[in-house]
Amino acid sequence: MPRQPIHSDNAPAAIGPYSQAVRAGDTVYLSGQIPLDPASGSLVEGDIAMQARRAFDNLKAVCAAAGGSLDDVVRVGLYLVDLGQFGEVNAVMAEYFESPYPARSTVEVSALPKGAQFEVDAVMVLR
Repeated sequence: MPRQPIHSDNAPAAIGPYSQAVRAGDTVYLSGQIPLDPASGSLVEGDIAMQARRAFDNLKAVCAAAGGSLDDVVRVGLYLVDLGQFGEVNAVMAEYFESPYPARSTVEVSALPKGAQFEVDAVMVLR
């Protein structure tokens, strides 16, 4: 099955040898998004809620570039440097997704690229 790379100028450019997302058939695999401002490439300032909003906004932009939306996301992976901030991130996620919610995993990690406190990746299925 051919792979189609997805790119959005409204999300940060990949900072390594990967695509922002790859479409294979009706499935889109979205790479992890950290809270980078797409215009400056810099990490956003602020608390975990601000970082989560920026990362979800980046994810939303890549979904749109692939021809979908967050409503088409079937699985989300959340990565936090401090699992004690899960409640705040969970509240932000509720601003971006509606029922029926995607499947989700949440993992505490020791570090994330560029010193981010939060990262999100996802799988989207287009109808």
